[in-house]
Amino acid sequence: MFTASTSVATSSPAHPAIQAIQATQPPGAPVPPSTTRKPLVLLTVCVAVLAINIDTTIVNVALPTLGRELDASTRDLLWIVDGYNLSFAALVLAMGSLSDRWGRRPALLTGLGGFALASGVAALVDSSEALIALRFVMGTCAALIFPTTLSIIANAFPERRERAAALGLWGAAVGVGVAAGPVSGGVLLEHFTWHAVFWAMVPVAAVAMGLTLAFVPESRDPSVPALDRTGLAVSVAALGLLTYSVIEAPERGWSSTPTVLGLIVAAVLLVAFVVHERRTPHPMLDVTLFRDRRFSAAAVAVTISFFALFGFIFLITQYFQFVRDFSALGTGARILPVATSIAIASIVGGLLAPRVGTKAVVTVGMTLLGSSFLWISTVAVDAPYPTVIVPQMLLMGTGLGLISTPATESILQVLPPARAGIGSAVNDATRELGGTLGVAVIGSLFSSLYADRLVEALGQVPGGPGAADLDAAAESVAVADALAAADPRLLDGVNEAFLLGLHTGCLVIGTMCLMGAVFSLVALPGRRFAQQVQARVEAETGTDAGELTAANLPG
Repeated sequence: MFTASTSVATSSPAHPAIQAIQATQPPGAPVPPSTTRKPLVLLTVCVAVLAINIDTTIVNVALPTLGRELDASTRDLLWIVDGYNLSFAALVLAMGSLSDRWGRRPALLTGLGGFALASGVAALVDSSEALIALRFVMGTCAALIFPTTLSIIANAFPERRERAAALGLWGAAVGVGVAAGPVSGGVLLEHFTWHAVFWAMVPVAAVAMGLTLAFVPESRDPSVPALDRTGLAVSVAALGLLTYSVIEAPERGWSSTPTVLGLIVAAVLLVAFVVHERRTPHPMLDVTLFRDRRFSAAAVAVTISFFALFGFIFLITQYFQFVRDFSALGTGARILPVATSIAIASIVGGLLAPRVGTKAVVTVGMTLLGSSFLWISTVAVDAPYPTVIVPQMLLMGTGLGLISTPATESILQVLPPARAGIGSAVNDATRELGGTLGVAVIGSLFSSLYADRLVEALGQVPGGPGAADLDAAAESVAVADALAAADPRLLDGVNEAFLLGLHTGCLVIGTMCLMGAVFSLVALPGRRFAQQVQARVEAETGTDAGELTAANLPG
């Protein structure tokens, strides 16, 4: 098996800060790679996260096409998006521990290989059911890749400022991947069929595999305990039932017995998971970590921000194509302001956090994010793109970027580098949990409001669609769009129904983000707390705490 001794070694003595770190770690803790190799390691993990985060959202721009060619309802489209997100979120904690135990390099290679294979098979299917199943497989592989990349960064960049800069670039890659998915999808759909959206992921994953083989050192933590199977089973059941109940609620009814019962059982399972994790000697998730405000408050911030981003992308791609009649390529290109601002703000946030404090940066980011969604909730059918929509997206992307990197670094501060896999997995789980619930909750809320208003509006049109067509239009925006194209009298009703769902969803997101800003201001530790911790470390170790990895700072 792989051991830490196989990590890339330097020819000169280790930096004193690294020696101090190693002195606090158990035998087998990984040695950071050489300075010359570090940029190549960072490049590798950025390519890997770029691939799986592009895949998180690239499907969104293809939703109208999938709705038409696979005869997929809005509920089917929600599952195509959230099948990936759900398996990603449900398994990422377990995968973080497995990568620590098994070895980060082989874990990354296995995840990338499975991801490439599942993507290739997805390009060959011809039904929404088969595509949904493969999206679950792809999400499972992504769950292995994502925490492994953060674990590799935490071990390769032990000094705090150096690691903050690396995390800034990693965060930029994540943000660009999520926001650029629709852009790349639009380019592919402009020239090829929807199958190309999945074929495109194969060579990207292959390149990441080659870079991993060439540059990523082998490292693992032999002391990681065996997988907590009970905790894994309960957590998967809780998250799966919660997502299923929310997505199926528009069809079954939010107050129906199956929906209410499903939500109650999911809550009971969540409580059971916490109780089990507190009692088991080797938990999958050490819930006591949430006592540390650096960990818990940052996790809440990440969850809310990705709830907002994923819910937004699910709706905005359909707004551009159905309401504004933009092409798939035009839709993808018009989301570029989000990708650009996330990338820039992620780097800026990583540089600002060590200087002005995580509390200040995350609170400002959350406020900007909430304000952008309240603004978007007023968007009209014919809102000018350059003067209204672009500023909205820049505001939103800047807020997201300012939250992402500082909050991620705050979460990683709590655990030592040898246990970075589980810390990064918690960070990843919060991202994917937020994204999964964002698509499920906002998508289902949209579906309910849209369907009710559409039936009401179109039912009043003399000689309008029959009952069967009306039911089909209520279940699928693509069907409603086709009916409006055939009978222009229906267009105003269809747009009115869509905007009601869009506006309400954005109001919910905006309100949640502003509440998150208040929570971040209250709960995240400020600069005085960080200075006190630094003084304690310097007094206890006799080493400059600014050179020590923040993961070793006591809580």
